[in-house]
Amino acid sequence: PLPTAPAAARLFSGTRGEAEAAGGDGAMLRHLARKLRASGPVTVAEYMREALTNPGQGYYTRRGGVGESGDFITSPEISQVFGELIGIWYISEWMAMGKPNTFQLVELGPGRGTLTEDILRVFKQLASVLSKCDVSVHLVEVSPKLSEIQAVMLTGGKVQPNPEDESAYMKGISKTGIPIFWYRDIQDVPPGYSFYLAHEFFDALPIHKFQRTEKGWREVLVDIDPEVPDRLRFVLSPSRTPATQNFIQPEETREHVEVCPEAGVIVQRLASRIERDGGAALVADYGHDGTKTDTFRGFRNHKLHDVLSAPGTADLTADVDFSYLRKMAQGKTATLGPIKQREFLKNMGIDLRLQVLLQNSGDTATREQLLHSYDMLMNPEKMGDCFNFFALLPHHRLVHPDKKDKPESKSPLPPVAGFNELLLK
Repeated sequence: PLPTAPAAARLFSGTRGEAEAAGGDGAMLRHLARKLRASGPVTVAEYMREALTNPGQGYYTRRGGVGESGDFITSPEISQVFGELIGIWYISEWMAMGKPNTFQLVELGPGRGTLTEDILRVFKQLASVLSKCDVSVHLVEVSPKLSEIQAVMLTGGKVQPNPEDESAYMKGISKTGIPIFWYRDIQDVPPGYSFYLAHEFFDALPIHKFQRTEKGWREVLVDIDPEVPDRLRFVLSPSRTPATQNFIQPEETREHVEVCPEAGVIVQRLASRIERDGGAALVADYGHDGTKTDTFRGFRNHKLHDVLSAPGTADLTADVDFSYLRKMAQGKTATLGPIKQREFLKNMGIDLRLQVLLQNSGDTATREQLLHSYDMLMNPEKMGDCFNFFALLPHHRLVHPDKKDKPESKSPLPPVAGFNELLLK
């Protein structure tokens, strides 16, 4: 059981701008400790926001450790096949929706740009299919460091910062000749027919944590440990907080709940855009369908790391609650999934793609690498089961608008790739 914060403690939700610009890994802890002493405990969401995106000391703004040398490794870093199959998913959906003449690929939190690069390679290979389509890429990225890495990977570093006529903060042309734009917020991405991609994006958004107690729901907060002045600890709010009143569903049966309001807002925006302009969104992430409780954890140097120790030096993450995302789409779009990563990739033809790559690889080392990365993505003990795919699609993609009146008059709609087993001829 967690201790209760002193009743006098005020809940603080300060601005990110109160950062300390001084370097050093202890700077974030010192900054937080001063804040907590001055104003009392903060919500877990505020703690995550500071630790990850504080302008001076945040983990993503300062380090952003993706890949072998970083703190965590993502599917596209493991195998090019992952991104290729996602590229095929978008083209398959674009064709199923009647090949509109513009196609915006919008990625939220693109990491190092590896996934976008793999997708663009597929677009280039299928250039004849996309020849009459105006394709552009739009990256939503808050980290200055990561946007630099993406620019080098995707354009060879040939970018124009602060284009005057755009809402983008940077633009360039990909190595394959496709225009790329960078934004800080999804709101800045121009409207239009768009395919959205959120791979390991929602799991890093700030969560609120709640605990059921004899006195009802209480929010879990972060505070200074009175025994050890430079250590942080979890405490319970002495009474209900605004978040407790707003985010706990009356029918909730779990004892401990994590809610990510920011994820809810973003899904609402995606659903509104898809409803208005068409397109689809594909979400791939660690997650569950409203069943798990305490999933908040840290990663540093590819190992689990105590979430409250050395803030700003580790990645903080929590499993995505797909049942919450479904609820937040508010019926504006249809939703599919969550479906386990291994099922999605199998349905997308990963086995066939692996066979082709194995046949074409001349040396043993490449073959071993291909088999190793396939195992990482597909093995239920590794990423195969803990990763899920989830999609938002326009209602008419799954149900003919006039199907109710004349069920026999329409040809069946093509199945949605990945979520249905595709019969590969």
